[in-house]
Amino acid sequence: MTRTGRLCWRLSRNPLRRRSYVVEAWLLLLTWTLAFAAAFGTGVWTAHAVERTMGGLRAERHPVTAVLTEDADLDASAAEGTDDARAWATVRWTGPDGTSRTGVTRVEPGSETGDRTRVWLNAKGQPVPEPATVDQAAYQGAVLGTVAAVGVGVMVALTGWGACGWLDRRRLWHWDTEWAEADPRWRRSAG
Repeated sequence: MTRTGRLCWRLSRNPLRRRSYVVEAWLLLLTWTLAFAAAFGTGVWTAHAVERTMGGLRAERHPVTAVLTEDADLDASAAEGTDDARAWATVRWTGPDGTSRTGVTRVEPGSETGDRTRVWLNAKGQPVPEPATVDQAAYQGAVLGTVAAVGVGVMVALTGWGACGWLDRRRLWHWDTEWAEADPRWRRSAG
């Protein structure tokens, strides 16, 4: 019998149906409805939160032009085992207060002393990683939203499944109790 058939059987009129069957059927309906609603809501909320956070980072970071003070060190990124095709180099730029500042950032491989590159700064004028683009933020939001939705949906479904399991154990205990009361009467009439 399929799950839908078992659910309909629990709700149909039947002299053998117990109240626990009806409770279990409504619990299953509520569980699946709540699982889908919670998963959808959590996924959408998470995706928007990620995109909003990435948008905030984009708004507070700004690019400036910097000059390399040394050749790009491609060997350092290869030694770290990173997949990034960019190399590390020391660069110099002019801060918001007009002073010359230096820092280490990622640049194109093969860049040499005196080449220009773009450096991203925060509001304090400190170098920070380049913020995610709108498309990257949307992709990250979709991925994290999906993970959150699946996680919440599974949690709600497992909770409902656990409650149905508890109802089954309780129903079996009641059957055992009722059988223990009925069995001696049947043995007397049969024997």
